[in-house]
Amino acid sequence: MLKNYLKHTTDENLEWEPQIFDIKKKSDEIAVKELFERKKIQHVVDDYKEQQLELYQVKNPSKVYTPEFRNEFEVYWNKLGEGGDLYKLDRWVYYPWLSTIVHVLKDADFQLVRTARNRNLITKEEQDRFYNATVGLAGLSVGNSVALALVLQGGARNLRIADNDQLALSNLNRIRAGVTDLGSKKVYMTARQIYVLNPYAKVDIYPDGLTPKNIGKFFSGPPKLDIMIDEIDNLAVKYLIREQAKKHKLAVVMAADNGDNAVVDVERYDLNSKLQFFHGRIGKTSYEKLLALDKFGIGKMIVRQIGPENITERIWESFSEMGKTIVSWPQLGGTALLNGSVVAYCVRKILTKQSLKDIKAVISLDQQLVPEYNSKNQRKRRERVLSHFLEYFNL
Repeated sequence: MLKNYLKHTTDENLEWEPQIFDIKKKSDEIAVKELFERKKIQHVVDDYKEQQLELYQVKNPSKVYTPEFRNEFEVYWNKLGEGGDLYKLDRWVYYPWLSTIVHVLKDADFQLVRTARNRNLITKEEQDRFYNATVGLAGLSVGNSVALALVLQGGARNLRIADNDQLALSNLNRIRAGVTDLGSKKVYMTARQIYVLNPYAKVDIYPDGLTPKNIGKFFSGPPKLDIMIDEIDNLAVKYLIREQAKKHKLAVVMAADNGDNAVVDVERYDLNSKLQFFHGRIGKTSYEKLLALDKFGIGKMIVRQIGPENITERIWESFSEMGKTIVSWPQLGGTALLNGSVVAYCVRKILTKQSLKDIKAVISLDQQLVPEYNSKNQRKRRERVLSHFLEYFNL
């Protein structure tokens, strides 16, 4: 019956890791052949010659713009193909959820070509540190954009991701996913996206999210984390993250949506283990106290964390409309992407041991692009709005 065919596949049966084959090995050749025979592979992507051309260019930059370059490459390519076994060179990556197998360069060459356009914005030494780091990431709404920004720049080969939430239709205004991912846990969805960008990545998933029971292992590994990114909504778990970061002397980077703008926090527990949690903005508290907060209590605490002076007027108005005309505070896809880029920037700077402020920073598109933003009238209006809502929320 059609009804049986249309049953939803549960996450327990979800495939989210690729398989990498070296078909010069007889066992791998047999395994790939069996996948074809079982009709598990429906698409073949073989752009291998173009990858070899780019590899040859990257390794011979002084020759690229000479008249002889193309002929030299063809000689190189023909030599590779002697014996007629080009299909056996390097690796084939099978993506079960796409029913697709892809011919790619081996790991080191793949990374060299994929990050070639990063040079010299990122030096070779910086790229190596960035790539080989182990990065923890909790929360995969904004965190999804963070993960992809990290991997796009050739960073964080080892990613440990945590989120217990499933992708819902209302998430599709800000998460780079589609209807084919609806109902899937965000950890599986994000892992798949990472592996499509870098099949040689090592993604460790925590589909139950971070809890008091598993957070110690999340930080200690193996391998142990080099840095932590906090993009979760649960303030109590945010507190636990900082306890672990302080214990392991790790930096924590966090970004929050604020209308069209981003508010980024960098907490350098790697440099100062006595640093106050959240830069001291939410006062003295505990895991138990934060755990007891309701939705509105959490909202008020987040306002204190972001800084009331940084909240846009429409976000303030949204807080007062929650449970009346809207369900929750609003977020935008463009801001999620902005947050992803800014957090990835901070993470790269810290991992490559470049200077970075231990600070809360407001990345305001409004301030930079709205002509009247800094006018006297607009400044006074923002002061009145801030005063009104501080009184309204008893802050």
